[in-house]
Amino acid sequence: MTEKILSYEEAYRELAEIAEEIQNESVSVDVLAQKVKRASELITYCQGKLRSTETEVNKIIAQMEQKTKE
Repeated sequence: MTEKILSYEEAYRELAEIAEEIQNESVSVDVLAQKVKRASELITYCQGKLRSTETEVNKIIAQMEQKTKE
């Protein structure tokens, strides 16, 4: 199964929708495990995107600091 590559915003939005469905108890027991599994995948994806972005931002800041010292 080929899955579309999500942006962080799309993944976060889907995760928020799943959380709301679970909190409102609008998810049937039959699909609850699927929703929880998908939520876990989205959390992992979002965490990875955030870590990657943090690393990139830190590199940029380090480069900027290095240039100001020169």
